[in-house]
Amino acid sequence: MANIQYYDVILKPVVTEKSMNAMGEKKYTFLVHPEANKSQIKEAVEKMFEGTKVKSVNTMNMDGKKKRRGMVVGRTAKSKKAIVALTEDSKDIEIFEGL
Repeated sequence: MANIQYYDVILKPVVTEKSMNAMGEKKYTFLVHPEANKSQIKEAVEKMFEGTKVKSVNTMNMDGKKKRRGMVVGRTAKSKKAIVALTEDSKDIEIFEGL
């Protein structure tokens, strides 16, 4: 397993209608490094966003979609998504405030 630092774990936030509705329940969705585990994701969120306390982390591996270009069939890159639930007394994550 690769040596992953906490600032390499979270790649970008996922901004969809479903993830925006979950923010009311203090659940935030991120694309994460494919080799990161739940404890590394929890550590990364708590270090990158001051005042946050993580209650739980749910992860899912997403396979790449099939794409076709003429006769050639291939796949897009696979990825990993994490849904991070914060505790009630935790601060909100600032990057989602203006959305």
